[in-house]
Amino acid sequence: MSKAAMSPTSTSMNTRQITMMGIGGAIGAGLFIGSGQAVSVAGPAVIVAFALAGFLVILIMNMLGEMAAANPSSGSFSVYAAKAMGPNAGAIIGWLYWIQGVIVIAAEATGAAAIIGGWLPGVSQGTWSLLFVVLLTAVNLANVARFGQFEYWFSFLKVAAIVAFLGIGVAIIFGLVPGVEATGLSNLVAHDGFLPNGVVGLCAGLLMVIFAFGGIEIVAIAAAESDDPRTSIRKAVRGVLVRVLVFYVGSALVMVSVLPWYSPELAASPFVAVLTFAHIPWIDSIMALVVVIALLSAMNANIYAASRMLLSLSERKIAPRVIQVRNRNNTPYIAVAASVILCSVAVVMNYVAPDLVMPMLLNAVGSTLLVTWGFIALSQLILRVRADRDPSIHLPVRMPLFPYLSILALVMLAGIVVLALFDPASRTQLIATSCLTVAIGVLNALAQRRARRLAGSDPEDTNSASADASRTSDRVS
Repeated sequence: MSKAAMSPTSTSMNTRQITMMGIGGAIGAGLFIGSGQAVSVAGPAVIVAFALAGFLVILIMNMLGEMAAANPSSGSFSVYAAKAMGPNAGAIIGWLYWIQGVIVIAAEATGAAAIIGGWLPGVSQGTWSLLFVVLLTAVNLANVARFGQFEYWFSFLKVAAIVAFLGIGVAIIFGLVPGVEATGLSNLVAHDGFLPNGVVGLCAGLLMVIFAFGGIEIVAIAAAESDDPRTSIRKAVRGVLVRVLVFYVGSALVMVSVLPWYSPELAASPFVAVLTFAHIPWIDSIMALVVVIALLSAMNANIYAASRMLLSLSERKIAPRVIQVRNRNNTPYIAVAASVILCSVAVVMNYVAPDLVMPMLLNAVGSTLLVTWGFIALSQLILRVRADRDPSIHLPVRMPLFPYLSILALVMLAGIVVLALFDPASRTQLIATSCLTVAIGVLNALAQRRARRLAGSDPEDTNSASADASRTSDRVS
């Protein structure tokens, strides 16, 4: 691993920025819009679905925090997977995360452009998409401290919107909004009970809300470029977990308390539905603007995370060496450029064939989150067992109740995969992601074999690059 990746610079991010990035990374359109669909299938029990998903996120983030505090790295879980399960495992999850990031960036640019295009129809959506890509690329090419400031305020606006929503929702429930009758908590049980669609509905809702938490893992990637990585990780993980859980579970509680769970308005746009009930003017436009901010914030964070993962792959000789080139701001501009160029290609292709390209790409990475979390859980379990057997290894942060909670996380992930197999749309995504994962593993193995053959290396030295990264990790631990 290069010294540049490991050593903080004078332009590094601080803990406050990293914590807000983690919160913002997990607050996107999935909460503002997608949660309505979960309410429509789970009913008031969507609160339990969010709580279960949040509990799993707490477990995953504690596991990731333990590894990241011991070995801060911009490659994060890809580096830990290589250390725990071998170089090919690290390459698989690294490339998979990068591909997923590039596709999601394109999807977020397209979504934001669709909203803005509705306000300003004189400019095509394709133009807006590429404009967003160019602007946020410029942000990512600045030094990392400037990027941190920009993303901090992006995330702050999203957090402020949710805090306002929670405040208004509580006021409605207790009758504190003038001219609006108190709803109380009767809607939680008044319409066919708390579980109107039974356990099946709860499982379907869980399957929908679990993906809304994606993006929180950026904390571990960003912390490697902070002024004090170990302290930043410890504080950021703790701060992110509490706030995100309150925001998600609190928002779900407000939604199903204010309006009956079967309301079509709630399914279409839950935040707008609740705030319309409070007679807030211009709420459609206000929430549309919030969603645009959420999409652009997530897009900005994904450009950062994708470029840093690609940089880490290059430093471990899994991606071309040219990726490591930096500008005078110490920003890996080739890694940023490679990520956004491929994203721009996806955007252009989407406008050429909108009904084919983006759905196919999103299907391919639809279950990437489950694969990423699975690799994190397995890596932590393996590395913690090794660390407990070696008294020379110090862990600044330790996963509580090990190994029971680590095993529970793996069981929960396995359960979600089983649920996905019974849902047609989720099953398609799971199969597509599995095929992509296997393809990456095969192609990486072939590429590494070819590189060894061209270099004339001995088969015993097959994993020299990844072994270097592992030895560096061992020294840090």
